Amino acid sequence: MTYRKPVALTLLATLMLAALPSLAVAQMSHQHASEAACEETALRCATKVTPAFGRDGTLWLAWMAGGQISVANSKDQGKSFSTPVQVTRERLNLDWGPDARPKLAIDAKGNIAVAFSIFRDQNFNGQVLTTRSTDGGRSFDAPKAITTNNESQRFEAIGFDPAGAVFAAWLDKRNRVPAQQRGQKYDGAGLFFASSKDGGATYSDARLVADNTCECCRLALAFDGAGHPVVVFRNIFEGGVRDHAIVTFSDLATPGEIHRVSRDDWQIAACPHHGPGLTVSPEGTYHVTWYTNGKARKGLFYARSRDGGKTFSDPLPVGQPNRSPSRPQIIAGPQGLVMAWKEFDGQKTTIDLMTSHDDGATWSKPTVIADTADSSDHPLLVSDSRQTYLSWMTKADGYHFQAIEGEP
Repeated sequence: MTYRKPVALTLLATLMLAALPSLAVAQMSHQHASEAACEETALRCATKVTPAFGRDGTLWLAWMAGGQISVANSKDQGKSFSTPVQVTRERLNLDWGPDARPKLAIDAKGNIAVAFSIFRDQNFNGQVLTTRSTDGGRSFDAPKAITTNNESQRFEAIGFDPAGAVFAAWLDKRNRVPAQQRGQKYDGAGLFFASSKDGGATYSDARLVADNTCECCRLALAFDGAGHPVVVFRNIFEGGVRDHAIVTFSDLATPGEIHRVSRDDWQIAACPHHGPGLTVSPEGTYHVTWYTNGKARKGLFYARSRDGGKTFSDPLPVGQPNRSPSRPQIIAGPQGLVMAWKEFDGQKTTIDLMTSHDDGATWSKPTVIADTADSSDHPLLVSDSRQTYLSWMTKADGYHFQAIEGEP
């Protein structure tokens, strides 16, 4: 299987290369180049960029820059974008944590739901805000809190189920103070959820899935073949072990049993800031990727479940241990499974990729598909009905939206 890197197409890329000769032409991406100390709300200034495809094939981006959340769309697979629309009305103290980013989801009618979090104080207590657009992204409702509770909420995940309802999950510390008032020790946060039957205008009351989860790692959300939400999260097991767990909902209001993804035995009284990846293939298989620094294993790993998350295959090591592999993502695309992650060789960061055409039984050899010499966002994978793409924001080289092309 072969892959092609994006090629610079604009004068802007040429001018930037003249100013920064150490950058490679192959790593520039159209006109969406990043700028040093950029405080504008434009895409070129973004630190976190999140993609999603609409049913009609339109690519949507939500990003944080200049203290605000913006949205734009592309009809040509990321070569050009519409004039950005401001989701927020004012500069906010957006959650800049390593695993935080704006989230967006698009339903079959083109309605858009957006969620993001802000810091409310110097102790990193957060608040999850949500908004929606019912006019094709031309305007958004004023953002409002997803819950009335005043404790900390962060690391939200949202998605539309097949019936058009929004499902949301997040990490919430509302049980911390009551526990402390009872003289009890309280570790981590709680995994909470809510749903919206009106496209994100209003959400149901928040409900608890599990308490004492890790408080600072992103959640992974997907829907199974029946449209039920599936969430993977870093849990705090007995003895302070922060390994991953999974829960499948029987409907939007009913979480099922919690199962352990693997026994890595990472005992740590701190925040890893490193969440998992999840996708559900057409065959109904759950595919999970994650990072651990446990006693049993260290590094990036992959496992799959054919029984709805009750049991998982033996963890498969991913990446080169001597290059600090991190930030794994996985997606079931139209041509099979794609897994991507970051590696660092001491000078540059690469995005490495593997594919599987037999539902995760075997994987191709890793291939480097992009690199940068400066800081960068997590690599993200997104797919329409025909192609899988890499979405990656870099400080030095700008925004990449790159087709993952291969020969059978």
